[in-house]
Amino acid sequence: MAMPPRLRKLALTAHIAASVGWLGSVAAFLALAVAGLSAAPDSHRAQGAYVAMEITGWYVIVPLAFASLLTGLVQSLGTTWGLFRHYWVLAKLALTVLATFLLLLHMQVAGHMADAVTATDATGTGLDGMRIQLVADAGAAVLVLLVTTGLSVYKPRGVTRYGWRRQQEHRAGTATTGTPAQGQADARV
Repeated sequence: MAMPPRLRKLALTAHIAASVGWLGSVAAFLALAVAGLSAAPDSHRAQGAYVAMEITGWYVIVPLAFASLLTGLVQSLGTTWGLFRHYWVLAKLALTVLATFLLLLHMQVAGHMADAVTATDATGTGLDGMRIQLVADAGAAVLVLLVTTGLSVYKPRGVTRYGWRRQQEHRAGTATTGTPAQGQADARV
């Protein structure tokens, strides 16, 4: 079922906005993680960085991750790309689901760091591992989001078995009627 062009463009715009917002906010999170790591654990700079990371994570990054996942599903199901027809779509879906799941786990660490550095008796001992983990996780997230962006732009070849069967059905429908099969208008983005 292909979406009408205006609805398809609206869905695409929403997906791009959510995805770019997710990437940008994770990049800002990475900058805050680096700032927190480079500051003394008990300094006001570290406290501000980790509190900002927790707030940014829960109120910006997590909603954008779910928005990107949801709008990506709508986009794939409403266009001829489909959800199960091309390997690049499946790879992007798998990476997005994995990144969203890991983000939720990662936010537990960010919350713990924010709580630890704002506690009056926090001296920073024992927190170095978490501080480094926050930088590493955010860096890995930026890399994964850049890969999903690349998949969207380059759309590498590779059709799944299901996609191949659908193409054959479409070609058979076109060959018998001389016109594209009903509902099979090209809606490539």
